[in-house]
Amino acid sequence: MLSFQHLDWDLVQAESLNPQIQRQFINTEKTTIARFVLKKGVVVPTHQHSNEQIAFVTEGALKFIVDGKPVIVGAGEALCIPANVPHSAEALEDTVDIDVFTPPRIDWMAKDDAYLR
Repeated sequence: MLSFQHLDWDLVQAESLNPQIQRQFINTEKTTIARFVLKKGVVVPTHQHSNEQIAFVTEGALKFIVDGKPVIVGAGEALCIPANVPHSAEALEDTVDIDVFTPPRIDWMAKDDAYLR
């Protein structure tokens, strides 16, 4: 069991996945939370993973295609994506997005996330 953590996003290492996507993430035993900063126009290609995902847009807007269906998620809105469902995202404007995943994103820790790079 992990003890509690008190963290400041400003102190969590940021990773530039490409010139248009920056990611920070924190893991616990059962969850990953990530903060993405996406530039307008960037596309995260269609992918799927064994993790449930909740995407919460804090600034800007993302157009998701989830299982072939488009949905626009604006600031203050969230989208719940079940495990193993194909999805993509496009930043309609400069966007900050907080994503929560369960179980943790082991693929990210292993740097096995080429679709983002």
